[in-house]
Amino acid sequence: MYKEKFIHSPWVIGILFGLWFLIIPPIVGVVLISKRNKHLREHQILWEKNKFAEINNSKEQILQLNEELKLLSKEKENIYKEIEEYKPITDKLKLINILDQKNKDLQENADSLNKNIQDKKMLINLEESRNAVNNEINNLNTQKVTILDDIYKLRQQMISLHDELEVQSFGFYKPKYGFENSEGYQNKLNEIRQDQKKMVKNKDATFHSLDWTISNDKKKGKEFILDTIKLLLRAFNNECDNIITKVKFSNVEASEQRIKKVHEELNKLTDMQQVFITPGYLNLKIEELYLKYEFEKKKQEEKEEQMEIKERMREEAKALKELEKAKEKVEKEEKHFEQAIEKLKSQMEETDSSKHAKLIEKLKELELQLAETKKNKEDVLFRVQNTRAGYVYIISNIGSFGENVYKIGMTRRLEPLDRVKELGDASVPFAFDVHGMIFSEDAPALENALHKAFTDRRVNKINERKEFFRVELSEIETIVKLNHNKTVEFTKIAKAEDYKQSIVLKEKELLVVS
Repeated sequence: MYKEKFIHSPWVIGILFGLWFLIIPPIVGVVLISKRNKHLREHQILWEKNKFAEINNSKEQILQLNEELKLLSKEKENIYKEIEEYKPITDKLKLINILDQKNKDLQENADSLNKNIQDKKMLINLEESRNAVNNEINNLNTQKVTILDDIYKLRQQMISLHDELEVQSFGFYKPKYGFENSEGYQNKLNEIRQDQKKMVKNKDATFHSLDWTISNDKKKGKEFILDTIKLLLRAFNNECDNIITKVKFSNVEASEQRIKKVHEELNKLTDMQQVFITPGYLNLKIEELYLKYEFEKKKQEEKEEQMEIKERMREEAKALKELEKAKEKVEKEEKHFEQAIEKLKSQMEETDSSKHAKLIEKLKELELQLAETKKNKEDVLFRVQNTRAGYVYIISNIGSFGENVYKIGMTRRLEPLDRVKELGDASVPFAFDVHGMIFSEDAPALENALHKAFTDRRVNKINERKEFFRVELSEIETIVKLNHNKTVEFTKIAKAEDYKQSIVLKEKELLVVS
């Protein structure tokens, strides 16, 4: 008789399918169903091979003969009673001989049947032993599957940790798609996801056959294969979504390999059912991976660009506000000096000529101040009208970035040092040192010339909005002279007072500890 294993019982498999939202339990349930069907087929073949049906028939014959033996024994007892009762002397010996012969024949038949029973019992014991060995093998196979699953999970964790620690040894990432903005990437992503849904809907996402039978029931076999397809695709989609969500520059190629590995492992799990995820569906997932990475990268670039634009607008607004205030101030000063001069001229007409010398001296002083104010006014008006006029600054921060690293930027502020102070207020631990402050009527052009000259010396070679360069100050001075026809003074040595004092204090602390 076939003894079903505990792990193959319907209620165990039902519990596994009930945990469908955990993904792995339903797949294990599918595998257990396949193994149960396989064991049933093997038991049926073994039953036919060992002729267990004949053994059962022999048992029935033995039971029947035993019944006949009991009847004959009873008949024998009745005959003996009759002999005792009638005691026909002439037939007594004959009856006794006949009964003895029958008894002997029955005994021989009983011995033969007992031997057959023992032989059959031996076969049954051998079959039970074989089943026990098979059960042990199945248990070992189950443990093997569990161990392989644990190894797979550990490998996934190892890949994840490796992704976090690995250096960008595969070189600069070359984009596969050239969309100008994130909207183009989003549209393409939507298109690929629709293609995936279409493949699933049309049953093109897997290779499979619906010609499957369970217990001679093709309908159940078809439902079983459809459920297997659903579970397989759900597991693959969940794994891919998890990988795609975590994709970044340092693990984009490793993520592709992980998707391929998941594809391979899941196809192995459904090998017995002959259900496999197609290469076309796998390729769509890989396309989604790279599109998602480039989409997020483009969104970050757009975000940084917007932040830069807003920062530039804030800087322009501050500069314009300063220029408007300066314009109001010089216009007020101009009006003040003009009124003072007119008043002084009126006094000269009303006073004696002997006092004119002192008034003339004061008048000259006021006229000089008025001329200087008008010059300042012209400068301010020029700065207001010429939006490209401003200062290009060269600054360093040894404590934050080390030696020979300079930031080359520009500002339209009337007081450019205010901008330098803002840069050093919170973003870095030490204040910036100014090595050059160059006024130019076309400050963006001068800044751009310096950036192009040292483009291969950028500290950040990916984001060109970061204006830090690893270069000698003398090289910067040379490029400035080539692009600026006015004399510029450079401060060669950085003070770095806070940084140097911090070093001294640290050395003192080490001496105290030692």
